[in-house]
Amino acid sequence: MGRTADGPELDDLALISALKSDALYAGAIGSRANSAKRHERLKLFDLGDIDIDRLHGPIGLPLGSKTPPEIALAIVVDITARRNNVELIATNERPPAVSAACPVTL
Repeated sequence: MGRTADGPELDDLALISALKSDALYAGAIGSRANSAKRHERLKLFDLGDIDIDRLHGPIGLPLGSKTPPEIALAIVVDITARRNNVELIATNERPPAVSAACPVTL
């Protein structure tokens, strides 16, 4: 939607509108705790579980982002992946490093 609000109630109204539409992606920035509270508030409105389950929150990929540019990138990648039907799996496992000077797995 590209719009921000000044409180959870205004956020909820905008999200309800998005969830009732055919929008590809509806989400809100916030912590996991705030996202859980938001889901509970939305249950008070005329929304089914299917509609509420469309809500992405916290929005974006869990990259551990702290700065606005990193958060924006995490959101854009999440939206792009969903638009292209690509499932991204978060993992803390890193592939083995390979040195350009010595192409042997370290």
